[in-house]
Amino acid sequence: MHDFLFQIQRSSSTSLQSQIRQVLVSAILAGQLPADERLPSTREMAKTLGVSRNTVLQAYLCLVDDGYLLARDRSGYYVNGEIKQVGLEAPLNQADVRAQAQQGVNAKGMNWRSKFRVQPAHQHNIQKPSRWHDYPYPFNYGQIDHKHFPIAEWRDCSRQGLGTKWLDVWTKDAQDQDDPMLVEQIRTRLLPRRGILASTDEILITMGAQNALYLLASLLVTDHTTVGFEEPGYPDARNIFDLKTKRMLPISVDEQGMVVDSRLDMCDMVFVTPSHQFPTTVTMTRGRREALMAKAIERSMIIIEDDYEFEANYLNQPTPALKSMDRGGNVIYVGSLSKSFFPGLRIGFLVGPREVIDEARALRRLMVRHPPCNNQRTSALFLSLGHHDALLHRLNRIYRSRWQEMGHALKKHMPNSSRAPSFGGSCYWVRGPDGLDANQLAIDALKEGIVLEPGGIFFCTPGAPKNYFRLGFSSIEQQQIEPGIRLLAQIIDRQTNATAAAPQYERSGP
Repeated sequence: MHDFLFQIQRSSSTSLQSQIRQVLVSAILAGQLPADERLPSTREMAKTLGVSRNTVLQAYLCLVDDGYLLARDRSGYYVNGEIKQVGLEAPLNQADVRAQAQQGVNAKGMNWRSKFRVQPAHQHNIQKPSRWHDYPYPFNYGQIDHKHFPIAEWRDCSRQGLGTKWLDVWTKDAQDQDDPMLVEQIRTRLLPRRGILASTDEILITMGAQNALYLLASLLVTDHTTVGFEEPGYPDARNIFDLKTKRMLPISVDEQGMVVDSRLDMCDMVFVTPSHQFPTTVTMTRGRREALMAKAIERSMIIIEDDYEFEANYLNQPTPALKSMDRGGNVIYVGSLSKSFFPGLRIGFLVGPREVIDEARALRRLMVRHPPCNNQRTSALFLSLGHHDALLHRLNRIYRSRWQEMGHALKKHMPNSSRAPSFGGSCYWVRGPDGLDANQLAIDALKEGIVLEPGGIFFCTPGAPKNYFRLGFSSIEQQQIEPGIRLLAQIIDRQTNATAAAPQYERSGP
């Protein structure tokens, strides 16, 4: 409370005592003054505000009468801890209300909505329960199972990175530069596994993949740019580009990946997830990739490749990234360590022509200067000491087992509802019976302890199907998968009123 500062308006028609009361009541109801907080003495408050002690005393006494404060003998005045429970309103008399209206306190004030150039708060985004790990069946996507993360190894890397040996690395303002050790680990350890050869000046560290996408959208997209994107596709990427242009062109996805046809002739840029399509899990075929690259060269079209979950290929021989086929500099590659490290790390990277990286670096400096140096150095050590490779081997073994368990459970309880991912990854894309509302399903399922992602958020075209949903298995115990799928099938059965026979699922298609 001694650090709680506020001003009073001596020119206001509202009395000084009323102004003190109003500020204190607002602070109490807003939680800025917590329960049992001791207020400054009347003498101290009067000195701070430059008013008479009696003015403060009368304000305190009124708040005691109204139940906001408690007076304790020889101790002072304290915030009443029960005030929010009784739901009292601010003790303003009619004179106070009229005075505030004249002063403009209760007036509408600034019309902020008319000032916004864009309104991202109005966009639709993926929603997840904040306490998803408290549910018995967390089939949500993009979270980790904490029990399998090598916390001791990460702590050791953090201890080394924060030691005096590299004190200058993580304490200095790096301006627009990246940790050279992390860049080198990405260049020599991660990118070659995707078939990408790049020099250090063609790599930029970002605050996750979405920061990379926002940088690219800010640099390359205007209101005249037509952006092609997958349908269904990654809603965060779609929303980022939508802030820059309304010329968004959805392009359908089938069992070979994004369709390459004449629609791309209208595009200046296309966003794709070819290795592991988001959210259908389809891998783009070699023929489609060649056709897309040929179209990009023919049209001087930019391709932004999001190679998310590139580390989680445990089912077949790895397919090189689309960037590995790039001979004309058309492809900008976006990668992230969030899925294999942990989502809260927020470390991603861009790979592209040095002209693009130079501009992205300069723009990043204006936004965040650079990602935290301590996180970069810790990540670099985690990679260089082989902990990341060991973690991938462990996760791939675990994910493969869970993938098989979920496949068996879906086949048993929801036959023909999904296609097994050919890449691996950590989720299944499921098509429920016709007539199923996946949004309502998510609500009903959550009441019974099941967290899932309804698929409607991934579509943007009118009349898109409502019966798709996504089931992740990266953060759920394997023994919980089959019981969760069985319970989910029962909920679907009830929702679709199919009590006489099992739901007739249709084979999943993107």
